[in-house]
This record gives sequence, structure tokens and C-alpha cells, in this order.
Amino acid sequence: MTRVKESVMKCIFALCALMSIGAVIAICVFIFANGIPAIREIGVWQFLSGRVWKPSVNIYGIFPMIIASLYVTAGAIIVGVAPGVLTAVFLLKYCPARLRKPMHTAINLLAGIPSIVYGFFALMVIVPLIGEVFYTGGKGILTASLLLGIMILPTIINTAYSFLKAVPDMYFEGSLALGATRERSIFFAMFPAASSGVLSGIILGVGRAIGETMAVVMVAGNQAVMPGSVLSGARTLTANIVLEMSYAAGLHRGALVGTAVVLFVFILIINLCFSAIKQKKA
Repeated sequence: MTRVKESVMKCIFALCALMSIGAVIAICVFIFANGIPAIREIGVWQFLSGRVWKPSVNIYGIFPMIIASLYVTAGAIIVGVAPGVLTAVFLLKYCPARLRKPMHTAINLLAGIPSIVYGFFALMVIVPLIGEVFYTGGKGILTASLLLGIMILPTIINTAYSFLKAVPDMYFEGSLALGATRERSIFFAMFPAASSGVLSGIILGVGRAIGETMAVVMVAGNQAVMPGSVLSGARTLTANIVLEMSYAAGLHRGALVGTAVVLFVFILIINLCFSAIKQKKA
């Protein structure tokens, strides 16, 4: 009976794994099958390096959206990664026990807030603040970066905390016994042991920053032009798709799916880079 149960569960697990793999394959086939023909028709170089996006006259250049996505993602990394990792360190080694649980609850609550609520908060609070400080309209790359940095904090904090907590106490205590300071013991004894997990959290956070759409649409300005500065309005790759897909047809629709292909490759390259860094550290 036990063997029968094990065989059944093994089949269920295998089926779930195959369903996951099948879903990924189906998405990839759909995106590439519909996007690559449009990119070929437009011209790969023209599509990737063109600086003008005017569907009304069949001009499709997504270079401004690529640059905007890079700027917004880089800004989110700057805003979210270091505070997220340091917050995890605080929760693990510095936070009083009576405050740890309430802070965990608050962080988990942040993770569960819908992106549209984040976008509304940024629209009502961050946009006017940026406008008053820099004498602009408030919507732009800086605002989107601040918003995404806040949004990826829970992912980075929870992942980094879990992996740092999994490091055996003897690493930290042994470092202290050898005369190292508390901070040096954390960053030079514990972090190397948990580096792969911390990087995984960063990858997940960056993935969310790249793929976020609605919140960015609300605060980025959505101008399909080359951004002049971090205060300029911009349109990311995801925003470009969601803003025009509802009425697009023909080559226009194919160009938007081609934008999804570029976004897919973009995320794949970032993941491969992080994987290479993890392997190098290992």
C-alpha cells in the first residue's frame, strides 16, 4: 500500500512539473511565433534601434522604451536592493524580539498589496512630492524607480532573511570568537554562506520590477520618446504593450508582441548574468 501511495504521488508531482514546463513552452511558442515575423517585416535593426514609435504611419522603433526600462529597473535596484538586504540583517541580528513579529507582518502585508494600490499611492503622494522638489510635473523615471524600489522590498527582505537565518550560528559565533566585530561577522562570515539565496531574492525583485506594468503606467509619464533625464517622462516596454494592445491590429499588434519578445530576452539575459555571478562566487 505504501508503494502504491508513493507511486501515485510521484505521478502527481511529475504531472505538475510537466504542466509547468508545458505552460512555459506554450507561452514561448506563442510570443515568438507572433512576434518574430513582425520584427522581420519591420527590420530587426530598425525595430531595436529606431527612436520613433508612430503606429499610424507604420513606424515602430522601441529603443526609447528599452532605455526607459533599463533606467527604471536600475533605479529600482538602487532604491530597493540595499535597503532590502540591510532590513533583513536588522530583523535577524538587531531587531528586538517583541518587534520582529510585527515587522514581519507589515512586510508580508506590503507583499500582498495590489500593484494598482501602489500606483495610486505614488500618484497621490510621490508624484506631487517630486513635482514640488524638482519643479516638474512629477511623473517620470525617478518616480517610477522609487515606486518599484518600494514594491520589490518585501521580496528581497523575506528571501534574504530566510537564507541568512538558515546559516548555522557557528559561522557568526566563530567569527566573533576570533575577534571580528558584529558587522564584520555578518557581512564576511554569514553573507558568503547565504550569497546564493540573497542573489535569488534580488533576481526575483528585479524580475518584478521589469515586469511591473499598471503601477508604472500611472506614474512614468508614458511618453514614447528618448528620456532626457531621470525627471523626464518615459514609457517602458511593458507599458507600451498594455497601453496599445487593446486597439492594435495587423502589423501594429505584431510589433507589440515583438516588444514582448524583446522583454522576454531582456529578462532572460538578466537571469543568465545573475546565474553566472552565482556560479562564479560558488
